[in-house]
Amino acid sequence: MSQLGVGLIGCGNISTIYLQNMASFHGLKLVACADMRAEAAEAQAKTFGIEALSIDALLARPDIQIVVNLTTPNAHFPVSLAALQAGKHVFGEKPITVAAADAATLVAEAEKRGLKIGCAPDTFLGGGGQTARELVDSGAVGTILSGTCHLMSHGMEHWHPDPTFFFKPGGGPILDMAPYYLAALINLIGPVESVQARASTGFAERIVTAAGPMIGKAITVETPTTVMALLHFESGADIQFTMSWDVWKHSHPAIELYGTKGSLRVPDPNFFGGTVEYTEAGGDWIAVDTETRAFGRANWRSPNWAPTQPSRANYRCLGIAELASSVLHGTPQRASGALASHALEAMQAMLTAAQTGETLRLTSRLDRPAPLTPAEAAALWAGPVF
Repeated sequence: MSQLGVGLIGCGNISTIYLQNMASFHGLKLVACADMRAEAAEAQAKTFGIEALSIDALLARPDIQIVVNLTTPNAHFPVSLAALQAGKHVFGEKPITVAAADAATLVAEAEKRGLKIGCAPDTFLGGGGQTARELVDSGAVGTILSGTCHLMSHGMEHWHPDPTFFFKPGGGPILDMAPYYLAALINLIGPVESVQARASTGFAERIVTAAGPMIGKAITVETPTTVMALLHFESGADIQFTMSWDVWKHSHPAIELYGTKGSLRVPDPNFFGGTVEYTEAGGDWIAVDTETRAFGRANWRSPNWAPTQPSRANYRCLGIAELASSVLHGTPQRASGALASHALEAMQAMLTAAQTGETLRLTSRLDRPAPLTPAEAAALWAGPVF
């Protein structure tokens, strides 16, 4: 077998980029999609020339070996569990679940059944994340001692047609955006050992300004929208970690790491490419463009962006192709359920520590994912030559 059939559950906003990108990766054959809203599945099926099925029918299809779970966060656990119990490999959108215990259950269920489970984000496998990884592994900046992470904006209500779930339990900037930053950090410096945090809610209501059925409506905020944490990593590094949807504008880099020989700036981990910068001791920043690297070339732009905003590298489906390769060829799985489960435990520890004031130690452990070599990246990609 050279391909695995793929069925996608959840035909909302994020599904289009997955459906667009899938044909550009080896090992994947898109078969069908499903959604609780039949009309949403039918619309995507018509656009991409596949079948629209009910969720139960999709899970029963013998020609589907991988289920891609793009449902809303609170549905991630039951849908992924049902897919595993149906004998399917699973790749889900982040977070893997909204409860760390449920994530651990999924990982254990997959292992028990001899199945693979993976989870977004897979952005750390792109040109930006892998170039930064090479610099760390080569010793260019020495041992990472400390650093900062910043995701700060004013939320989703200005672009998402129905941003309600972002501001309810299971949403918020930690569960929605921290997975990108944690995956990038784990790729570079390994697992988290312990967490301290503070949290707040900046605005009691959000008014939707994006075009769509919710425009002008108020959303009551029921989850923290600013979280400031201190993450201590098993390597010994300490990272200041700030996620906020209460900020109109800022100038902090996404990730900046400080080593014994120099400093490192990692591009926005929400995307696959970008410019990596590093210093040799106190020298000037040295820029490394990742446009020529695998999964680093800009290839996409959001319809919500201003014309002046540059295009970005968006290779969603890379993690699904890596999962398929792991099944078909026995290659490493990097965007794994174990990584996503560990990241979720760290996220929940931040939210809990913010309430209790405690330092919380994580119980899960994992090794850094293996680097993705250029040869391995090329083996996954069926699209135009980089």
